[in-house]
Amino acid sequence: METIDYQKVVFPYHRPEELNHDKPRRHPVVVVGAGPVGLSMALELAQQQVPVLLLDDDDRLSTGSRAICFSKRTLDIWDRLAVGQRMMDKGVSWNVGKVFFRDEQIWQFDLLPEHGHRRPAFINLQQYYVEGYLQEAAAAQELITLRWRHEVAAVRQLADGVLVTVNTPDGSFELHADWLIACDGARSPVRKMLKQESHGRTFRDRFLIADIRMEADFPSERWFWFDPPFHPNQSVLLHRQPDNIWRIDFQLGWEADPVEEVKPERVLPRLRAVFGDSAEFSLEWVSIYTFSCLRMDHFRHGRILFAGDAAHGVSPFGARGANSGVQDTENLAWKLALVLAGKAPDALIDTYATEREYAADENILNSTRSTDFITPKSDISRLFRNTVLKLSKQHSFARTLVNSGRLSVPATLHHSPLNTPDTQQFAGKLVPGAVAADAPITTLEGDHWLLSQLGQQFTVLQFLAAHETPTSADALQAGHDIPIKVIGVRPAGAAAGPGIVVDREGLAAQRYDAQPHTTYLLRPDQHVAARWRALDPASVRAALMQALAREEEVTA
Repeated sequence: METIDYQKVVFPYHRPEELNHDKPRRHPVVVVGAGPVGLSMALELAQQQVPVLLLDDDDRLSTGSRAICFSKRTLDIWDRLAVGQRMMDKGVSWNVGKVFFRDEQIWQFDLLPEHGHRRPAFINLQQYYVEGYLQEAAAAQELITLRWRHEVAAVRQLADGVLVTVNTPDGSFELHADWLIACDGARSPVRKMLKQESHGRTFRDRFLIADIRMEADFPSERWFWFDPPFHPNQSVLLHRQPDNIWRIDFQLGWEADPVEEVKPERVLPRLRAVFGDSAEFSLEWVSIYTFSCLRMDHFRHGRILFAGDAAHGVSPFGARGANSGVQDTENLAWKLALVLAGKAPDALIDTYATEREYAADENILNSTRSTDFITPKSDISRLFRNTVLKLSKQHSFARTLVNSGRLSVPATLHHSPLNTPDTQQFAGKLVPGAVAADAPITTLEGDHWLLSQLGQQFTVLQFLAAHETPTSADALQAGHDIPIKVIGVRPAGAAAGPGIVVDREGLAAQRYDAQPHTTYLLRPDQHVAARWRALDPASVRAALMQALAREEEVTA
């Protein structure tokens, strides 16, 4: 039972010691913004042994449920940060979505139809719980200093970092950040201080969010209606959240008055039309929103880096906003840690920008297509959409065109300069640049999951025959200072051992298209860097240098 009301928590402000000193203190990394992205960023960096100063201009968590859909990949990341299970325990898990047109169901889909995954396709969990759990994890980390009511008022680029002016209730002070990471939201003050803008498309439509408390026996599924009888010519989306909270999104049209539409006398009749006059519920939170699909031209500006909504924004259809922001954090943290330690060149930070700009473009493309399908703006586009919906009930080809929000999946970084291209034939999706797949495995300690064994460093995954042992890490690390973890994977029925896991259902070999001696090099963020049909230490070392952007060593 949850005993903390995260909507009422007020975090203490403490007078900063810096006000007693004239010389700015130096910090390796300063993160601005303690939302889901900023907190995840701080935790990722702390796990890489990087001290972090996290600044937030408020002293509370987010108001209302806001972002609620968190994807399997985000849960995998939070598992690595030791908060995934807590999110799971509180959240509502779901894999199934249903699509309705007018008064009938036309399609049903399962986002994770195969078994053998630790986490579901999605959980629904109010953003204030997410922030609360992340904040508590951050507060327990000695390497994270979290300051509330500390507003970043100015930033100035220096040759070796950023000079930051911070306003507090007791006055202003300056600090020096080797690196500043702006996770300060869609209106990003830091972005404005640099006179940078996000570019893209703003959609001329308005939507009403109503969170209601209601006891109902609807299944934990995503329900989406096109042109339902209770809200004609528009769309409606329904999601279940914890604590008997239900999220309903109503499309209203561009002409809707945002002031009038949030009034109870306008909201309640819409809800009654959905649930019936006898339904008992209470309003928890109401908001009107419009949205844009846009991003900054560049996520890196010298020693200032942008992540989450500060860098990119999408429509809420597809749950791509917060999820892509958390994926920004896992991409950046290991790179920044290695650069700070002097083990990788500055060029590695450039790849954060290029890789996550690519991912943002993919999200924006999918989000834009979803929005165009959901909210047609011409008679022709509406006719096309409605024809597709009618055909989809009986024709599978039409279902591929139905777009009620292509739901968030992690980007495959196909063209990343950190990838070593395949030189041998492989089947499946785990190409260089893809996120590693999970699978049930057995270790000496018992049954576990493959992703939980990977840790925070580069990992070599070596598939073995039943009695083989993996290549030693020492053999792979000869001549360089980057730690490598080696995990041997034996087939079902074999024995586990030190550094050796058993593929107890054969799913790891299936998902990695592996046979004995197949080898994968995985980055610290669990993306595939390279793969081979047999392990060659020299090839592994060259791929490692490639993944570190150490071009001079790759070509030497």
